Parts: sequence; structure tokens; C-alpha cells
Amino acid sequence: MPEGLIVKALSGYYYVKEDGAAPEDASVQCRARGVFRLKGKPPLVGDRVVYERTENGEGTVTELKPRTSELIRPPVANVDLAVLVFSVKEPDLNLNLLDKFLVHIEHEGLDALICLTKMDLIGEDDEETRGAVERAKALYESIGYEVLETSSPRGIGADRLRERLAGEISVFSGQSGVGKSSLLNAMFPNLDLLTSEISMKLGRGRHTTRHVELVELAGGGYIADTPGFSQLDFLELGIEELAGCFREFVPLAEGCKFRGCTHLHEPGCKVREALERGEIAESRYRHYAAFNQEMKDKKRRY
Repeated sequence: MPEGLIVKALSGYYYVKEDGAAPEDASVQCRARGVFRLKGKPPLVGDRVVYERTENGEGTVTELKPRTSELIRPPVANVDLAVLVFSVKEPDLNLNLLDKFLVHIEHEGLDALICLTKMDLIGEDDEETRGAVERAKALYESIGYEVLETSSPRGIGADRLRERLAGEISVFSGQSGVGKSSLLNAMFPNLDLLTSEISMKLGRGRHTTRHVELVELAGGGYIADTPGFSQLDFLELGIEELAGCFREFVPLAEGCKFRGCTHLHEPGCKVREALERGEIAESRYRHYAAFNQEMKDKKRRY
């Protein structure tokens, strides 16, 4: 039986691109066997599957290949790279939300690329915003993340981003209105993705992407433009796993006096000692403490 990749899921149908098919070849519209839902593991976009053709020219997904990764929100499997798109203005750069995204990406074991959009909106006399962006870029690069500055109207960063996406299954995520679809349209005009102007009254964008879909790139690889959202929850993440999702904490935690140190109040905590020496960014530690409290509050409610 043929094998392929689920490139779209919509209204109970799964659209499978058969292995070896040319980019212009149509995908096969499939239903999935009911056993997947009975087992609580329905197919996801990005799944590699085995399917069989039916008499009406459609197909039935009969087997899911093992996944290398699985995101709950957005629901995508086998992603290699998460491109976290954050605007520097309209809306302003939100480091708290960026750190929350990074926690989820680290928990899933994915590579992350921080993509700063709308660089063209920083005026020549706007030293405050420019300084904040430069400090943020330096901070996250020092931790080990790749940071790319972009502007859709000016084409800034487009070539480098295309090179980074080649051969990968990449997911684009970020707060609504930060310019995910505009960025993709500027790089790949044939995608013709929906865009939406930011709502200045509400301070957030209208959701424009209605479903997850993988789009094959001419240079190889796939991208997924996913629904924008402004908050994430930690229900799928154990509180004891949180510190391990902050890259700079991990090597320090090995030297803490107590095993299982929360880095909040214990004596002999190497993370807090590094914070006091200025070796860990205050914003990152503050967000860690806030996320820890948020997880405790959710645990009490549930």
C-alpha cells in the first residue's frame, strides 16, 4: 500500500501527499479508520501514514508511522523547527509570551528560531524601541537561540529565512497580528495566505488562519501556518519539568545543594546565585517564577 504525508486535515478528511509525488501533484483525500479515535490517537497534519485507495478515487488511512514530535496546540506532528514570530511593534515585543512559547518548544524538544517582524516600523528617532529590540536579541542569542530580524515590506531577512526552512517541516506560531502570514506571503508569493490588519482598539489581531496545512516549498521541506493565539496553558507540562525548559538553568541546576531544587527559595541554589551575579537575565527568572506559580494555581483548580 502507498505511503505519504498528511498535509491538511479539514472536516474529518485527511489530505495525503504520496511519497515521490511532484509538488504540483494533488493530494489524496482520505478518511481515517475509526480505530485511531477509539485509541485516542487520531491522525495529525505532519503524520507519515500508510493508506489504501478506495473505489471512489479517495483513500483510507490504515496506519500511522511513529512520530518524532507532537504539538498539541497547534496540532502538528513531526515538526523539525518552530519559527516563533514576534513583532517589535503593533503589537509591541512581548518577552513574557515569548518565554512561554519557548518553554513549550523546549518541552517538545524542537529547534526554535525567533523571528522578529515589522522592523520597518521602528522609526529613526525611536531609540527606546530599537534599544529594547537589540537587548532582547542579544539576550536570546546568548542563551543559544537563533534570532532573525525581518521586514515583509522591505524583504529584510527573507533569504536567510528561506535557507533555514529548506528541507524542514516548520511550524510558524505567535500572537495574532504579528505578521506570520504577511511574512510567508512576502517570501513565497504563491502561498497567497490570508492576512489581517492588527486591531489597534483591541491591541490584537483577528484570527485569519482557519486550519493547519503543510505547504510544500520549491526548495524542499514544508511549512505550516497555524492559527494565531495570545495565550498558552501548561496542562501538558509537569511543574517539575519547567526549570529544564529554561536552557540557561540546566547546567547550573546540577550544582544545586538539593536534588529537585525549584530555584525559588532553597539555600545553595546555583541558579539564584547566578541571578544575583547578573549571569541570568532578571526577566527570564521573573517569568520562570510566574510560570511556576501559574502551574501551581492550575494544579489546585484541577
